[in-house]
Amino acid sequence: MHARALLRERLDAESRRRPVAAVAALAARLAERAGGHAAAVLFYGSNLREAALEGVLDFYVLLDRAGDWPGARSAAMALRVLPPNVGYLECEVEGVTLRAKVAVMTFAQFHAGMQRATLDTTLWARFSQPCMLAWTRSATDRDRVLDALTDAVCTAAHWAAALGPERAGAADFWRALYARTYAAELRVERGGRAADLVERDAPRYADLLPLAWSAAGLACEPQDDGTLAPRLTAAARDAALRRWQWRARLGKPLNLLRLLKAAFTFENAADYAAWKVQRHAGVRLELSDWQRRHPLLAAPGIWWRLRRLGVLR
Repeated sequence: MHARALLRERLDAESRRRPVAAVAALAARLAERAGGHAAAVLFYGSNLREAALEGVLDFYVLLDRAGDWPGARSAAMALRVLPPNVGYLECEVEGVTLRAKVAVMTFAQFHAGMQRATLDTTLWARFSQPCMLAWTRSATDRDRVLDALTDAVCTAAHWAAALGPERAGAADFWRALYARTYAAELRVERGGRAADLVERDAPRYADLLPLAWSAAGLACEPQDDGTLAPRLTAAARDAALRRWQWRARLGKPLNLLRLLKAAFTFENAADYAAWKVQRHAGVRLELSDWQRRHPLLAAPGIWWRLRRLGVLR
């Protein structure tokens, strides 16, 4: 079997793991919001890795068109310019109160974000990690998403070879890659985050790397001591490092633009902030309908209230 087909088969098996009933039901609800124009809903992140329902679940909803998600016309325009749009949802599903952060983008944007040529590293880096297809509209849509996920792993493997050591164990290549992608983004995680990700699922990453290199057209020479040595010339490595510099320079500005956009497009932003305050400070904020509709205008008053309560100093 061709290496890409074998890689795709492995990712297919991984993505087909059955979510718990509450997660599957919430994914179906998210798809319904698009009125038949959602191609797939992906579940990913720490709750998937830990098989937990506490905290905030992470979903991506892939749409046919930017205007297919309910909301203001300005939000659809923002999605066309700088995907994804992000929102917060809190609801009861299967008798359990679930909280979710929901990112939406079109399938075309999702596909483009997985390619090696893209300057934005966030999407392919995120989906080279484990994810679950919690809902799909059709077998055709599932195949399209699976092809995109295969592209993500191939792109990640390419950059792991270029940015990692010349010869090392598979885990060292992945750690080097994620350390670089995290450094290119605005993140608050501690420095060992990349190592934690890889160590938590080490056999998976060790299995995928040589297969992804082969699928990406990169030869690899397994060593007697179990290490790997991708066959990459010094000139090819130098050229890749120069291309990476553009991605490293653009990463934080892109993240900052997304944060600024979120100030105007983040759905249910006030409820999300209130949940964060309650989770981390134990203070419950009662929000008015006006504060929910106008989170930016309400922010100074909420800030002052938190100061008086001693949450902010």
